[in-house]
Amino acid sequence: MQIEDAIIIGAGPCGLAAAIELEKIGLHPLVIEKRNIVHSISQYPTYMHFFSTPEKLEIGDIPFTTANDKPSRLEALNYYRTAAQRHRVRVQAYEAITSITAEDDGYILHGEDRFGNKRMYKSRYVVIATGYFDHPNELGIPGEQLEKVSHFFRESHPYVGMKVAIIGGSNSAIDAALELERVRAEVTVVYRGEDYSTSIKPWVKPGFQSKVTNGLINMLFQSKVVAIENHTITVQGPEGDIQLPNDFVLALTGFHPDRNFLAATGVTMEEEGYPTFNQETMETNVPGIYLAGVVASRHEANEIFIESGRYHGRKIAEHILSKK
Repeated sequence: MQIEDAIIIGAGPCGLAAAIELEKIGLHPLVIEKRNIVHSISQYPTYMHFFSTPEKLEIGDIPFTTANDKPSRLEALNYYRTAAQRHRVRVQAYEAITSITAEDDGYILHGEDRFGNKRMYKSRYVVIATGYFDHPNELGIPGEQLEKVSHFFRESHPYVGMKVAIIGGSNSAIDAALELERVRAEVTVVYRGEDYSTSIKPWVKPGFQSKVTNGLINMLFQSKVVAIENHTITVQGPEGDIQLPNDFVLALTGFHPDRNFLAATGVTMEEEGYPTFNQETMETNVPGIYLAGVVASRHEANEIFIESGRYHGRKIAEHILSKK
């Protein structure tokens, strides 16, 4: 069994920020990540730019510089791995924590690496910063498990000349539609709202609306996909059901934190479905177990992002220090 001062589950920006803050108070935390450092960002579209300005993404008092107004995915990957290296954050990648059980003076964590080897750790403090990208909001419709369906959009090249349906109306859906139209994909956006989402970036919306007006992108409001077949999709709209030819479906419907893992750890869930924790300290109802990042979101994962989640580690460190 490996004994640690503190263990942080998840090496996203908020998990790394928490590690840096705990180091400042004399702890030497181990970060355990089941994939790579900032895995969620590595899953973003290849050429994506952040909505946030660089200073709002900074951790560990390291400046985030970019030649553009908004940093790119590639710049963010470089920034966060550099921040982790400069602060000498101990990251154990490609290992999953499968369970956490209480001991009198701490917690036992069971892990498993990508080759199936079992690991065991003991720590007095545990920070859960697991993000949400592994848990897409599924549609629950026939055909959703077909190979042609994806909850992620990386780049447009694989869809050249294809008939692509995008489910959703957020920024991710709009950005994907624009990139796909540029490579001459036949794009249909299926959105349940009555009008364009108010969250769409203001500098993107006019260009998208122009594409719709000129018939380059097919926009279906007050609609939802109710079935997916090999060569078609069925869309339910104001005029009833219609069947459209289709090659690929991008279900960009968002993600949610892993509530089951939290519940199995002993963290209770409120009536609204979010985990019980103290907003001032980030400690859950289980003493010594804390939340950081989007796993602490109450309703939608989007309500907590790097801008706010990067400060959770400071709250955790202050609380641990006050107890010591």
